[in-house]
Order: sequence, then structure tokens, then C-alpha cells
Amino acid sequence: MKVGFLGLGAMGTPMALRLLAAGHELSVWNRTEGRTKPLIREGAVAAATPAEAELGADAVITMLFDDAANEEVLFGANGLMDALSPGALHISCGTISVALSERLTEEHKRRRQRFVAAPVFGRPNIAEAGKLWIVAAGADEDIAKARPLLEAMSRGISVIGSEPRQAHALKLGGNFMISAMIYSLSEAFVYADGQGIEPETFLEAVNSALFQSPLYAAYGKVMLHPPEHVGATIALGDKDLHLLRDAAVSRDTNLSLAGALASIFEQAKKSGLEKEDWAVGMYRVAQKESALRG
Repeated sequence: MKVGFLGLGAMGTPMALRLLAAGHELSVWNRTEGRTKPLIREGAVAAATPAEAELGADAVITMLFDDAANEEVLFGANGLMDALSPGALHISCGTISVALSERLTEEHKRRRQRFVAAPVFGRPNIAEAGKLWIVAAGADEDIAKARPLLEAMSRGISVIGSEPRQAHALKLGGNFMISAMIYSLSEAFVYADGQGIEPETFLEAVNSALFQSPLYAAYGKVMLHPPEHVGATIALGDKDLHLLRDAAVSRDTNLSLAGALASIFEQAKKSGLEKEDWAVGMYRVAQKESALRG
């Protein structure tokens, strides 16, 4: 398939490379021009604008950081929305607000364009391996058209409904659970250390006995052995939690734990940890809190 790909950050680049490896033709765009070079070396064509990336494409994928970036790229000058022809397919893989997902659904419907929400679970190294998990929502025929592209980037796809907003809402719920897991693990490590138990020993025993979760193992490793290259940052986790709380308020849902986590993210930001790895930063907040109480 001919594909336009907009957004070549830490996640977008490996996702686009997987599409090239699967034999798809890519036209790529990024606000920072240098980001296109690894894709061009592998056969992609660089587009000068988001609109140009759509020319002749069977589908356009967006993998952009936040709502503001999506607003600029989709609705700004030389943006994607005005370039998409009736019947064209837009696949949104980024983590955006439910409100923006709803707006995009209405805009695409008004313009007679196709829209699939397909946010992804996984860190950059998982994207490089083509083992993301994708949650997708949209009309059946639109998901069928998107499926070959989604399969090239993932180890599995969960189709969760016909409304694109549902996929973006689920992604925010999943990230909320990751934040809760990371902070509970952080405090458990602090507790174990205080009891004279090596945190790694604690993790191995508890994960074997209770969870058998590769996610606990992976994030625990990141927390105890911070990687050279940061995956998701504290700023990203904080952004997603805010989007979750906004979505909950819109449906009159109260999430007390989300409120507590918001305070923890605020402490992390006040401590200058915004650019730290999501897991490492939350662990440092737990350690700091313990030291203050001690």
C-alpha cells in the first residue's frame, strides 16, 4: 500500500521502518526535517508538508505527540484534513484526548473521509521489534483496510468498537494502569529496601508468585537499571493522566486514584524530573518521599 506517515519521533520512526520492511511505500513528514533521514535511507520519500504526504496515498497514519501537535498538523496551514479526499483513510496511532478523537470523527464524517483510531501500547524498543499491541476502533470496512498496516507494526490487535473514541479512551485507561503499577512498585521497592530485601529479589519473588507479568518485569528492570535512552517520559505520563481525568469528568466518572497519581506527577515535575523516564522518575519520587518521612 502507499502510505503517508506523519510524526517520526521515538515511536513513529520504528513504526514507519516496520511498514517499509513489510513492503509498503511510504511518504514521510516530520516537523524536524532531520528525523526523515533514517526513513529515506530505507526507501521512503520525504514530503514537504503534511498535505503532500497524502498525495496518492491509500492511507495516512499520524503518530504525533499531543493534541496541540495534532491540531497543527491536521488543521493548520497545508494540513492533512483539507488534503484528504473523500473516501481517504486516516489512521490515528497517537495518544490523544477523547474530545479530539470525537472531533476528528465528526470532521471526517462531514468530509466523507474514513477514520480509524489505533493507538499503540509499547515502548520504542517494542516498536523496533514490531511487537506493539494495537487497540483499534472504527467502521468494520475501515478497520479491514487498515489491518495490513497495523499487522506490520504489531504482535496483535484488539478491535474494541465502532466508535474511534473508544480506542483512544481505552489507551488512556491502560496508561493510567501503567502509572498505578509503576508507583505501587516504586513504593514496594522502597519498603523492601527498608526491610533489608534487595528490590530485584523482591520483584522476582512477587512477580513469580502473584503476577507472572512481563510488564512488571520490564518496568522493574527500567526502574532499577535506568536505560541510556529514555522511553516514555514523566511529562508524557502526566499528559496522558490529564487526558484520562478530562475524559472521566466528561462522563461524570470519579477516579480517586487518578487524583492521587496527579499529585505524584506534580511532585515529579517540581523536582525537575519531567524529562526523566516515566518509571525512573516515579521511583525517585517514592524514594524522596520516604526519605522526607524518615
